[in-house]
Amino acid sequence: MKVAALAVGGVAVGAVSSSFVGHLGPAPAGPWRALTPDEARLVEAVAEQIVPADRDPGAKEAGVVVFIDRQLAGPCRRFLEKYRRGLACLVRTSETMFGKPFESLAWDDQTKLLQALESNKAPQDIWTSPSASEFFNLICDHSLQGFYGSPRHGGNRNYASYRMLGIEYPRVIGQNRYKG
Repeated sequence: MKVAALAVGGVAVGAVSSSFVGHLGPAPAGPWRALTPDEARLVEAVAEQIVPADRDPGAKEAGVVVFIDRQLAGPCRRFLEKYRRGLACLVRTSETMFGKPFESLAWDDQTKLLQALESNKAPQDIWTSPSASEFFNLICDHSLQGFYGSPRHGGNRNYASYRMLGIEYPRVIGQNRYKG
């Protein structure tokens, strides 16, 4: 079963090869509602680290970035500016620590960078608002919601997490307003 959780002190990466290169190519299909194509590409790379593909689909295949984009354009729009600042800080941190964009880092280097964010050990002069750990927790929460939540919100494409867990699509979501 896929490990898609974070432990204090490190990012759980599941059963994936450490030689995986994080470059994910062109931005996922748009049009984007809140994110720019570059932001979407970066969010997708981070989400894939949080919920990596193994024998089951990961965040990329499950469309987690679509979920996050829809939420940032709708009910979670209050987080959009925090995402913009956090993603800009992530870009600077990657350039500072490794000299290249996060998306083109090797899998292990992406993991090291995210561990630095999680433990709030990223360069403090870059991360003021939000803090590194605050942004990490936000994007981690949204990635897990997008992977495990209902496909009607844009993530969990093709019921990826439901199939992984061996459960059927829930028949009733929310209140049953029909009494019969």
